Amino acid sequence: MTKKRRYLSYLLRLWQTSDGNKQVWRVSLQSPSNQERRGFASLEELIDFLETQMGHSSPDEGGASVQ
Repeated sequence: MTKKRRYLSYLLRLWQTSDGNKQVWRVSLQSPSNQERRGFASLEELIDFLETQMGHSSPDEGGASVQ
């Protein structure tokens, strides 16, 4: 029998950088349990990752939307 995770924890980092002539936000998550760090170029990528980790479908597949 497989035990499901019921708790997820991440350190969230946000910073602003330049992408040519405009300022953009970058995001990273770091797991405190194994120190693995994952970067995201957009808020949408971050949300997709978190929904996958939580086992939710994407909003296009009938899951809950994040606003």
